[in-house]
Amino acid sequence: MMTDQHTPLQHSYGRAYEQMLEKVRYEGAYPTREKAEEAVRLVLAGLGRQLTGDERVDLAARLPFEAARILTTQIPDTQPLGGWAFVKDLAARTGASLATTRWDTGSVFSAVAAYAGPDLTTRILHQLPSGYALLFGRAELTPAA
Repeated sequence: MMTDQHTPLQHSYGRAYEQMLEKVRYEGAYPTREKAEEAVRLVLAGLGRQLTGDERVDLAARLPFEAARILTTQIPDTQPLGGWAFVKDLAARTGASLATTRWDTGSVFSAVAAYAGPDLTTRILHQLPSGYALLFGRAELTPAA
C-alpha cells in the first residue's frame, strides 16, 4: 500500500478536529488543510494567551480535543490585548501581513464561535478587551451608559 508523507498526520487527529479544520479551510478559502491548520494553531494559541476563567474552561470543553489542547496549554498574558493588538501580535509572531493575519483570525474565530454557541461567545466577548467582536463576526458591543 502506497502512502504519502501526510497520511500519518491525518490519522493522528480525531474526527471532530478534522471537521473543524475542514470548516476553517472552507470558510477561510485556504488552498490546503495544512494552511488551515496553521491558522487554527496560531489563532487558538493566541486566544489561549488572552482567555481566562470559566470562559476558557467552558470553551475548551466544547472544542475538539486537539483544539482544546492548543488553547489550554498557553499561559494567559498578564496584560490582555485588544482585538487589533491581538492581530498585530499574531502577525509579528509569524511574519505574516496584518491583512492575512486578520483573515486567519476571522476564519478561526468563526469556527470557534460555532463550537461555543451564541451564549458562550457573548460571555467570551464580555471578558476580552474591546475589538474582538468584529473578529468573531459580530457587531462591536458597547457598554451601557
